[in-house]
Amino acid sequence: MASSQCCDNPPALNPAGGSGKVVDSFGGLKAYIAGSEDSKAAVVLVADVFGFEAPNLRKIADKVALSGYFVVVPDFFHGDPYAPDNAGKSRPEWLKLHAPEKGFEDAKPVIAALKEKGAAAIGAAGYCWGAKVVVDLAKAHEIQAAVLLHPSFITVDDIKEVKCPISVLGAEIDHRSPPELVKQFEQVLSANSGVAHFVKIFPGVSHGWSVRYSHDDAAAVKSAEEALGDMIDWFNKNLK
Repeated sequence: MASSQCCDNPPALNPAGGSGKVVDSFGGLKAYIAGSEDSKAAVVLVADVFGFEAPNLRKIADKVALSGYFVVVPDFFHGDPYAPDNAGKSRPEWLKLHAPEKGFEDAKPVIAALKEKGAAAIGAAGYCWGAKVVVDLAKAHEIQAAVLLHPSFITVDDIKEVKCPISVLGAEIDHRSPPELVKQFEQVLSANSGVAHFVKIFPGVSHGWSVRYSHDDAAAVKSAEEALGDMIDWFNKNLK
């Protein structure tokens, strides 16, 4: 998290946000859930460093649920999202406690719980920090479709190991995954004929644009809604 972009525009967290509900344990984690639990298609949303109480993330979950999915947004940070104003815990210190690799391990029981509920197809989308969790799930045959939005911590070698259809939605202004790196991802995926892919770089937007935007900024809302539409289209194509 060397780049401050990971923490730009922090959301005002709201534990009661969204039209779904919070459950104390889903696969062992507290989680926000939305949509019909009887759906055969499920989506796991993996938050950026600000966690599962971010209002925009919950609105995204609600909209994905309206497309026919059972959506789970787990609290991978166990009640300890990154707080920029916490002088006692720097970004590197926080990250030591909440490495994406730990999120990947915590995600496996969530996937197992969805299968126990009868989900026949499971997708996952990750924002910034969460994208690393999702790419690891995609490498491990844990999910059937993946979406990475302005990813952090992801390497070309990660992309080479992906086992399921994957969409990468990048930002033109991004220090974490600049367009040059996203284009490398695309080249790797194009060379792997066994993995369907969709790669897009959104013009004029910065890292975090798809989930940390102001509703008063019409252009920002439009770009975020376009990313959401692309994500839902990808899941519709690969999970239904």
